[in-house]
Amino acid sequence: MTTIKAHGTQAISQIRSLDGLHGHAGRLEALLNTGSANAPYSALVCHPHPSGGGTMHNKVVYHAMKAFAAFGLPVLRFNFRGVGLSEGEHDHGHGELEDVRAALNWLDEKFHRPILFAGFSFGAQVGLRACQSTLPGATIPTDSCRNAPRQSSSSAATTTSLAHASS
Repeated sequence: MTTIKAHGTQAISQIRSLDGLHGHAGRLEALLNTGSANAPYSALVCHPHPSGGGTMHNKVVYHAMKAFAAFGLPVLRFNFRGVGLSEGEHDHGHGELEDVRAALNWLDEKFHRPILFAGFSFGAQVGLRACQSTLPGATIPTDSCRNAPRQSSSSAATTTSLAHASS
């Protein structure tokens, strides 16, 4: 059990491995910080490009998870297909879009709360595309990511939040 202090309070969150997250390529290795029962949102954090060593254990992804967890939010992070223990092969952003959709759907079915999203580099680009096409009523602060050049995993962190109304 992990205890995280935020704004003078303590949020208690358990970190557990998930067996139930599956995409089109098979099982996706995932970790969930459970958060508090009355959290107003859930959160998803996506990692940078696998060819640069990106995984859900990347330090930027880890610290984004810790920031969300400090507010008592349940936080899901996972490895894209072909990374770590996730099944399948890297698909250059196409299949990974389906991986993010599977994670968003899992969060929505499990928590029935608006979802906040953060991603680093490749994870931000793929995640924002998935959010835009998956979540009803999703608002994305800028639509420039659709035509933005691909970033290498060594680029600066890209973090964006987004909320949607649960159906």
